[in-house]
Amino acid sequence: MSSNSKLGRALITGASSGIGATYAQRLASQGYDLLLVARDQARLADLAERLQGEYGIDVAVLPADLTRREDRARVESRLAEDASISLLLNNAGVAMNGTLVESDLDRLESMIELNVVAVARLAGVAAKAFTERGRGTIINVASVLALAPEMFNGAYSGTKAFVLNQSLSMHQELSPAGIRVQVVLPGATRTEIWDRSGTGIENLPEAMLMEVGHMVDAALAGLAQGEVVTIPALPDATDFDAFTQARHKLGPNLSLRLPAERYGVKAD
Repeated sequence: MSSNSKLGRALITGASSGIGATYAQRLASQGYDLLLVARDQARLADLAERLQGEYGIDVAVLPADLTRREDRARVESRLAEDASISLLLNNAGVAMNGTLVESDLDRLESMIELNVVAVARLAGVAAKAFTERGRGTIINVASVLALAPEMFNGAYSGTKAFVLNQSLSMHQELSPAGIRVQVVLPGATRTEIWDRSGTGIENLPEAMLMEVGHMVDAALAGLAQGEVVTIPALPDATDFDAFTQARHKLGPNLSLRLPAERYGVKAD
């Protein structure tokens, strides 16, 4: 399918509600054609009809459950073969609450399939396709919990740490080819994910809960400003720069021939 837009077509996963649906509206308003991916076909169809009518763009829908290998394959094929796709928004994700001891391990595995495997595979397909096309933007939605594993379910924060790390590596790899990579780290955002995770949104202080429209607008502003890592709630971007510098400072001593003296291991 071709796109009539000069900007091309944005493929958005998790597009039926929340962050994904809000991104769809904002990108439609900028003039992108859209390809909306989610499990809920009825919601996708309603959103597509509304955005086509309001913005005069072309909107296609591709119902898919990204935890299923065969569904992922259909989305990957479309991403690889449709030269009109110029932006991938890797947004689909799920959370879970509770400790590891309490966890439903099948549910944990399903979360990893969606938050890690699907994100990695779609990003990999997009990286190859966009490099061949000579243009493209990849936006991966992570979470501030990638930086704070002690604050929530460790497996969930681990999946988001994967997204952050992969995105940083992708930026280093793909920016010379003209491919833009951004990773967005929202804090607590008013979406359906809270009810689905078993953590009621009413348990969160209002002071730390961002409206989804504000979050997406900040993320798109960060993209326009050329940010690789966007944390919508962070007042001073140099705080993250300092965190990155501290992390890099560890680099020269992370892998050495001998153990550190503080362990008292005698070298032969």
